[in-house]
Amino acid sequence: MDGNFHLDIREVLSSIDRAEVISMYFPLFRKALLIDVRCDNEEGPLIQVVPMVNSIEDRYRSLRRLRPRFSRPEGITVIPWPKYVSSLETLGIWEHIVKRLVDAGYREVIQQCHQCLAELHKHEERETTRAIVGEHYHTLWEKKG
Repeated sequence: MDGNFHLDIREVLSSIDRAEVISMYFPLFRKALLIDVRCDNEEGPLIQVVPMVNSIEDRYRSLRRLRPRFSRPEGITVIPWPKYVSSLETLGIWEHIVKRLVDAGYREVIQQCHQCLAELHKHEERETTRAIVGEHYHTLWEKKG
C-alpha cells in the first residue's frame, strides 16, 4: 500500500502548520482524522477519528455538530493518506500534528493524540484482516481445481 503513492511531505507539514481545520482521510478503512486547532477558554483543540464523509459540506456539518460553540471555519484542509498509518510516525507527520495541538496551549491533548493514533492502527489492522480472510471482499482470480 505504501509503495506507489507520492506525497509531498513538506507540503503536508506546511498544511498542518497553516490550517485551522484538517481532515486527513484514510481510504483503505474509510475513516478520517479530524483536527481542529481552534480553542477558547472553555474548549481546547479537537483531534478525533471520525467516519469519512461524501463531501466537504458533509464535513462542515459534522464539525458543526462536534463543535457547536465555534463558527464555521473559513476552510478545511483535506489531506488524503493512502499510506500505512505507521508512516505518519516514520515520516514525522504525527509528531508535527501533536506539536501543533500542544502549541495551542493545551498539553492535555497529548493523551487524545495517543488514543487517536491507536484507534487508527486498530481500524487499519481490522481492515487488513478483512481483506486477508475475504470478509466484504471478492476474489478477482479464483484458484482452479
